[in-house]
Amino acid sequence: MKYVTEYRDPQKARVLIEQIKKEAKPDRQYRFMEFCGGHTHVLSRWGLLSVLPPNVKMIHGPGCPVCVLPIGRIDMAIELALNHDVILCTYADTLRVPASRSQSLFKCRAAGGDVRMVYSPMDALELARKHPDKQVVFFAIGFETTTPPTAVAIKTAKALGLKNFSALVSHVLTPAAMEHIMLSKSQDGGAVLDGVVGPAHVSTVVGSDAYKPFAHKWKIPVVIAGFEPLDMLESIRMLIVQVNEGRHEVENEFIRAVTPEGNPLAKSAVDDVLELRTQFEWRGLGSVPYSALKLRKEYEEFDAEVRFALQERVVPDNKACACGEILRGEKEPRQCKLFGKVCTPSHPIGACMVSSEGACAAYWRYGPQMHVEEKDA
Repeated sequence: MKYVTEYRDPQKARVLIEQIKKEAKPDRQYRFMEFCGGHTHVLSRWGLLSVLPPNVKMIHGPGCPVCVLPIGRIDMAIELALNHDVILCTYADTLRVPASRSQSLFKCRAAGGDVRMVYSPMDALELARKHPDKQVVFFAIGFETTTPPTAVAIKTAKALGLKNFSALVSHVLTPAAMEHIMLSKSQDGGAVLDGVVGPAHVSTVVGSDAYKPFAHKWKIPVVIAGFEPLDMLESIRMLIVQVNEGRHEVENEFIRAVTPEGNPLAKSAVDDVLELRTQFEWRGLGSVPYSALKLRKEYEEFDAEVRFALQERVVPDNKACACGEILRGEKEPRQCKLFGKVCTPSHPIGACMVSSEGACAAYWRYGPQMHVEEKDA
């Protein structure tokens, strides 16, 4: 298939690996963070971590919207389903994320809440049209990739005059999280990153130019990468070259899908409907300024937080779970004492094991050790 098999060519991979080894100077360390969880899975699935030089370190970032969703927001969704008699709709992975008191949206459904999995916000909108006697709430999560469909659904609801449709908006922004991670590392005295592998899906919407302020401020290179093994290897090579040459530019390896300006129509729809929040709580990162979106005043009638007078609470993660440190790139999944023991895909304790893009899920699925519980199940 075009754009897949040619990016998995073993011979080309060997050439890129040799180029990486040649470019990586033995007298220095290279610390690169792949922000997107999909890239973490590429590294794990294709065994790329094992072929990199020892001084090229890949650090897993918080690039999974399900993983960074704070417990307090899930508690709000559960409250809607159990206490406000709504039909609550959301994406599949969100249903399994652990919330307070060992709850989840799956368990909420078992307790009588009308919780439904949908493929898009338009599915939730259609439910509202079919059930005019019921309030339908779409639990909207995700980075910039899933934000435009939410905006379109809200605009459509307004045009149709729907009074029984609203959204619990929990969309977050990638550049703000990258900024927060760099700021935290510099303040804590931790090892500062040498480069960032920029997300692919997000960049198809926002464009590669969106990362220029970040690269300029922190003097750090950013390379947008695709999701095949050759994409990843080439992006790492490009980062090493930039570091060696003392450059801090935004480069686009994923030119077959990402443009400098992104998708103007999608960005316009988002700007029409949504605006920045001054603060938003991220799992693992804490409160991050100007890192999330909410509905504009003219669309407030579709804001579930306003309609149902919801109050968000900051809820700490399980103290034994290292999900926060993993999301910040401070630990690897196997350094969590719960990983593979009490925390497995069938019984996740932290969000990093829930999502198909989570770092823990990647290590579980592609790790070398056998997982007896799952195998025997």
